Amino acid sequence: MSSPADTLASAPGAAARYGALDRMLRKRLLATLDGLAGGQVTVRDGLGTETLGNAGDGLAVTLDILDPGFYRALAGNGSVGAGEAYMDGLWRCDDLVALVRLLVINRDRLDAMETGLARLGGLAMRTLHAFNRNTRGGSRRNIAAHYDLGNDLFQLFLDESLMYSSAIFAEPGESLETAQRRKLERICRKLDLRPADHLVEIGTGWGGMALYAAKHFGCRVTTTTISREQHALATARIAEAGLADRVTVLLEDYRDLTGEYDKLVSIEMIEAIGHQYLETYLDKCASLLKPDGLALIQAITIEDHRYEQALKSVDFIKRYIFPGSFIPSVSAITGAAAAASDLRLVNLEDIGPSYAITLNHWRQRFMAKLEQVRALGYDERFIRMWEFYLCYCEGGFIERSIGDVHLLFARPGNRRPQYLPAPEAV
Repeated sequence: MSSPADTLASAPGAAARYGALDRMLRKRLLATLDGLAGGQVTVRDGLGTETLGNAGDGLAVTLDILDPGFYRALAGNGSVGAGEAYMDGLWRCDDLVALVRLLVINRDRLDAMETGLARLGGLAMRTLHAFNRNTRGGSRRNIAAHYDLGNDLFQLFLDESLMYSSAIFAEPGESLETAQRRKLERICRKLDLRPADHLVEIGTGWGGMALYAAKHFGCRVTTTTISREQHALATARIAEAGLADRVTVLLEDYRDLTGEYDKLVSIEMIEAIGHQYLETYLDKCASLLKPDGLALIQAITIEDHRYEQALKSVDFIKRYIFPGSFIPSVSAITGAAAAASDLRLVNLEDIGPSYAITLNHWRQRFMAKLEQVRALGYDERFIRMWEFYLCYCEGGFIERSIGDVHLLFARPGNRRPQYLPAPEAV
């Protein structure tokens, strides 16, 4: 069967659609991709077919360039431009995750795509991103832009717990539901949750963590979110489970929380606070805990040596998926904790490989329900944006350019033995 690119190349005048600038930009991209390590890329467009890299290295990807505007988008806005061109239907790929992996493996070539005119595009995006600062009002806007897209959308591809964070997989072929239960169980055990405890949660999501802790460990939970959609559904789920007497759901900024609690949990919310507020966040975590309290933070992380560079750039995720977000490094988190609080790190676990599997489950579920997505009113550009987003993240986690960790912190009054994993019932 011929590809869209084959059809385009064979159409009368296909090559004529490529002006001098398009041809020059195409040549530059091919030169950038030449000599790829880790696999090969085949580029098919109206001017023909070019194969670059080494077939024997493993990964093999085919790009169909459906419109020469792809080359202009890439030149003008770098990797974000490539994402925008994908959203606009200017190109397709037979394995988008593998493409992301190849670009991560050949990071120097990916960085080369951000030079030239793309520097101007990057400057413009950084300027726009600066307006997404996570003040109280800014945080509400940033959170609403993603989490208030609609509960019905997220329910299409998340598991029954509605956890929108990495699960923990232990065996090949496990279900997403099993892996998410394992993650929740492990968090509760690390926190040594007991019926007498009062747990505070920063970042409710749709109530999965609060429900699990109250139901299976008998503790009280106070949890907060600034997403109205999440607040409404979490409140309804807790009432339906008969746990309204044990779980309180607030619609408050974490900075406005008061009180003193036995334990604290925050699952992949730290990425939404903005790097300027990292010390503010960790200071608040410590101030909410009793002198012997424990805090578990699950965080998406970036390699320490790339953290400062990442703060200065705007990628596809910051631009289109999570405005105002950032990815901290482990050292940035622990450094901020040391500077702003008396929290000490007592346990660190890397669960990054499980995130790649989690994302694969989400993507397969999302792509299998496109008719329902369309029925909810989302257009083809949105669908391609989410496909790109999920593949982009999955490839990054597979190649370990981004990770996911559990950081267990203790206040000075906590003298519990070092955490040792116990068998989990899932």
